[in-house]
Amino acid sequence: MAGGRCSSQLTALLAAWVAAATATAGPDQAALPAEQSRVQPMTASNWTLVMEGEWMLKFYAPWCPSCQQTDSEWEAFAKNGEILQISVGKVDVIQEPGLSGRFFVTTLPAFFHAKDGIFRRYRGPGIFEDLQNYILEKKWQSVEPLTGWKSPASLTMSGMAGLFSISGKIWHLHNYFTVTLGIPAWCSYIFFVVATLVFGLFMGLVLVVISECFYVPFPRHLSEHSEQNQRSEEAHRAGQLQDAEDDKDDSNEEENKDSLVDDEEEKEDLGDEDEAEEEEEEDNLAAGVDEDRSEANDQGPPGEDSATQEELEPEETEEAISEQPCPADTEVVEDSLRQRKSQHADKGL
Repeated sequence: MAGGRCSSQLTALLAAWVAAATATAGPDQAALPAEQSRVQPMTASNWTLVMEGEWMLKFYAPWCPSCQQTDSEWEAFAKNGEILQISVGKVDVIQEPGLSGRFFVTTLPAFFHAKDGIFRRYRGPGIFEDLQNYILEKKWQSVEPLTGWKSPASLTMSGMAGLFSISGKIWHLHNYFTVTLGIPAWCSYIFFVVATLVFGLFMGLVLVVISECFYVPFPRHLSEHSEQNQRSEEAHRAGQLQDAEDDKDDSNEEENKDSLVDDEEEKEDLGDEDEAEEEEEEDNLAAGVDEDRSEANDQGPPGEDSATQEELEPEETEEAISEQPCPADTEVVEDSLRQRKSQHADKGL
């Protein structure tokens, strides 16, 4: 009995000792701090830290498998940040959509290098050795920097950050309606459409009020005077245009008159030339008739030679008679001259 009691007491003592040992060891083990991450989370409030010194940034999403594969490599790279004299940060695009819009992140994961406010996109693999060589060998110097409107510090990208922030808030609100409250998705869409229209009308009203506050209307007499001046200027311009048109019409009439006078003078000159030609033709015809008549008179037989002429053969007398001009031919010539004169007179008219 005594031995059994001793054994039970020893067992109880051993159990109490083990419990005390575990109780004393537990707080010591819990007091040991976990390994602290060297990667600094970046938000919209502290992202300006990257404008000074040298930084490497990683944009990721918790649901992205590729981002999860590079987490260990990124942590190892951050541990050697003091040796490389570089700071390492990360940005959750779900929690910070404004920063993703400021850097215009379209693929995940995305890496950026910053040196004194000058940003460059790192397109290599997210492996520790490649990242370390990128810094030690200064390969970033051969990469074209993001300058101008593409720079995250520019005004354009600041506006882009605002748009991404608004879109992120709308997305969170939509998830709250559909997931937390259980509202159908189409009801959420209708809500956002109505909210957009109301917001647009409200902003239009604000702009109208602002314009009315800053717009200074002219006094009534000044406005009437300006209207009178405007009307007088318009009347003066209309008068100038009418005068110009009248001048053009007058010049066209004068040109037409000059052209008509020139045409009449040309016709008169042509008529004079035709009359001169007709007179020449009449003179030539009259001269020809006179010559024919003189020749006929010259060939007439005198009294002394009557005997010799009687002896001429009848053929010679017939030829002489045929050579004499016939009065019918002269009448035809005169008729033709008269017709030509009447034709030239008609042309002159």
